[in-house]
Amino acid sequence: MGTMTRRLQILVDDERYAMLERESQRTGRPVAELIRAAIDGRYAMDPTARRAAYERILAAEPMPVDDWAVMKRELLDMLDDPAT
Repeated sequence: MGTMTRRLQILVDDERYAMLERESQRTGRPVAELIRAAIDGRYAMDPTARRAAYERILAAEPMPVDDWAVMKRELLDMLDDPAT
C-alpha cells in the first residue's frame, strides 16, 4: 500500500489475541501484519469487483475435489500467500 504513517490502537479480548498469536507463530508473520492483511482482505477490494469474483466462482465448472485434509491445507496456504 504505502508508507505507514498512522498509528492505530485497538483493544481485543484474550481469545482474539491468542488466535492472532497462534497465527503469527504458525506463519512467522507479525501480529500487526496479520491485522493489516485482514483489513485489506475485507475492505480493499471494490464491492463491484468482489461481486464479479463471486459470480465467476459460482459460474465455474465443477472440479474434482481432493481429500478434505489436503484441501484445507491448500486453502490455508493460499490465505498465507495473498499472491496465490
